[in-house]
Amino acid sequence: MSGLDVLFLVLALLTAGAGLLAVSSRHVLHSALWLVVVLGGLAGCYLVLGAELVALVQLLVYVGAVVILVLFALMLTRSGGVPVVTSRGQRVGAGLVGAATTVVLGGALLSAFGWGSVPLDGPTNAEVATGIFGRFVWPFELLSALLLLALVAAVAVSRAPVSPEGVSPEAGGEDE
Repeated sequence: MSGLDVLFLVLALLTAGAGLLAVSSRHVLHSALWLVVVLGGLAGCYLVLGAELVALVQLLVYVGAVVILVLFALMLTRSGGVPVVTSRGQRVGAGLVGAATTVVLGGALLSAFGWGSVPLDGPTNAEVATGIFGRFVWPFELLSALLLLALVAAVAVSRAPVSPEGVSPEAGGEDE
């Protein structure tokens, strides 16, 4: 067993453990934070396997956008500290379904490809980078600006307007 195999095993166990904690956590905020650990561990697994571009996309898209969006929504709605109303049996059942899905997918992959390495055909990292930052740079930048605008708009909408007296205009604080 090489050092990369040991590192992959450690990252895989960390990811699986964090996944179980994400499923079994009683608080939505804690589940979202464990999801960050799961997705970061998965990016580490991709790095060990030599797929640097996939690891970077994993970090940028899932950890940097999806989970941050979920955390941002939890903070705006102030529902992150609210416990999830599920029974212990439902959380255990969710963990068992996740474990069973892992076993089924692992068994299907092992039966299809075995333990050997599989040759991959496709573009190199340089070719993908040339495509994204050459031909598709403007749509990429416009999408980034659109996401930033949506984030700023969400903050603006979430804040209630307050009059100088500290009373919200919707509360009827003005004399009639």
